[in-house]
Amino acid sequence: MAERTLRGARLGGQSFEDERGIEFAARQQVGYRCPQGHEFEITMSVEADVPAVWECPRCGGEGLSVSGIQPEVKAEKPARTHWDMLLERRSEKELEDILKERLQLLRDGEIGPAHLHRVNQKKRKATA
Repeated sequence: MAERTLRGARLGGQSFEDERGIEFAARQQVGYRCPQGHEFEITMSVEADVPAVWECPRCGGEGLSVSGIQPEVKAEKPARTHWDMLLERRSEKELEDILKERLQLLRDGEIGPAHLHRVNQKKRKATA
């Protein structure tokens, strides 16, 4: 029975490859400092574009590069309000006409909350 036992390396064990003949990529150490004062270094390829910010491994804050690389300032779009979007679809003249029309319907009791309709119906019956 012992002769039939499969022999092999354990899971997650050592690799049977060696490092002979392997040329590693050139590396650099890039330093960062977060707002909490934590300083840390990240190993990167020499060919890599070094980012201006990196997440701090201790506190999760945004660490800035100590080598002087500044983050890109992104142009912020102005916030679009509901009024801006409405003006994309209609002119102010059209909006004024619609408002006058809707106000007249509201005053006549044709639209609006039900409690306003009851009052208007009583007034109509009293005048009739």
